Amino acid sequence: MRAAVHTSFGPPDVVQVVEKPVPALRRGDVLVKVHATTVTSAECAMRRGEPRWGRVVLGLRRPRPRLRTLGLEVAGVVESAGSGVTRFRPGDQVFGFTGFSVGGHAEYVRLPAEGSLCRKPESVTFAEAAAAVDGATTALFFLRDRAGVRPGQRVLVNGASGSIGTYAVQLAKHLGAVVTAVCGPSNVELVRSLGADEVVDYTERDFTDDLDTYDVVFDTVTKSSFRRSRRALRRGGKYLPTTGLANHLWAWGTAFLGKRVVAGMSVDKRATLPFVSALLESGELRVVIDRTYPLSDIAAAHRYVDAGHKRGNVVIAVTS
Repeated sequence: MRAAVHTSFGPPDVVQVVEKPVPALRRGDVLVKVHATTVTSAECAMRRGEPRWGRVVLGLRRPRPRLRTLGLEVAGVVESAGSGVTRFRPGDQVFGFTGFSVGGHAEYVRLPAEGSLCRKPESVTFAEAAAAVDGATTALFFLRDRAGVRPGQRVLVNGASGSIGTYAVQLAKHLGAVVTAVCGPSNVELVRSLGADEVVDYTERDFTDDLDTYDVVFDTVTKSSFRRSRRALRRGGKYLPTTGLANHLWAWGTAFLGKRVVAGMSVDKRATLPFVSALLESGELRVVIDRTYPLSDIAAAHRYVDAGHKRGNVVIAVTS
């Protein structure tokens, strides 16, 4: 099978498409023929070996062998099922998350049948399904499960045009919040079309000047910090960072004037994927795809994501 592999840390060109054996099927696993996957900012950081402290997991000098084929989000068709599998059968169209096993940037991937895998809604394409896995479940986890967003609360989404951000705007509205979305000037209309009540162009206004305004600040791209954002929070407000060691350290400290950091933990994607699937099926959740590349051009996809200007998701079409 074809697979995109990186054997060293570095720029996009370290990713090469090579031939690899199809993963051997094991008890409790399914073999999925991948139709679509994505390139995310997280995978680009893994390719670069960043952050440096992360190399304890990624590999100190070069990627660990099991992490050389990246790919966290996949959508495809179950090719075969191992013994003991009752949840899926060959021919089922599925989408899901590979987790720390990665491996989605290939023609086939082996996944645990009881893992973060769900049947694909018939109303969406493989590309849309793959692009709805990580961003949507992460946004749902932070807003619903960690922040407990309730109807009428004021939620600000920073980085509203990215993968997590485009879903965060829609899911905050679904939860009944009044949503302010922050993005660049070229994405204002896109973000407004997702349902934001107010859109802030960060080149014209700094949302942290909105004193004591928001119940939740969801920083999907960690372009701000708790130190800067806390003045925009109401008493009892919550700042949600997706990354940033300093922000996470704040979560271990005491509340600052009743305002606090609510850091992320492991997202139970198996529990959240069915909810996301239902919203996709009903048309209540829109998938934003910026560009689609064939697997053979995956290095170009990495270059584009590295540039930091993607809108929504970048998809890799594995099967035409």
